[in-house]
Amino acid sequence: MATVNKIYSDIDFTFTKKPGAGDVALSYDAQAVIRSIRNLLLTRHYERLFNPELGSNLDLILFEMVSPITASALQREIENTISNYEPRATLTEVIVSANPDKNAYDVTLTFYIENASLPTTVTLLLERNR
Repeated sequence: MATVNKIYSDIDFTFTKKPGAGDVALSYDAQAVIRSIRNLLLTRHYERLFNPELGSNLDLILFEMVSPITASALQREIENTISNYEPRATLTEVIVSANPDKNAYDVTLTFYIENASLPTTVTLLLERNR
């Protein structure tokens, strides 16, 4: 039986041109899933017109005081958002550490992409925006 390798693709949000064509370039596989996860985490609930539940409440949690309790709440929200809305990624570890000097949180996500043998690690800096 032959194995099927899925290729994931999304629009590259830098909107660069594809060489030789006038189309927008695409991002593939791991890069596409990483961008999807980042977009999910930075999208607020009710921001998408016909899918109001898509996204997370990270912006509400980020306005709390920087503490380990808030970091734990961020970790749970990140885990719930990715497990509910990104079926291509299987989380193995979410590490959220408070950075009180920057008034932000350092987030390290480790996950497996479907049909990939090696884990993917992404590091984000979450800080509140006005």
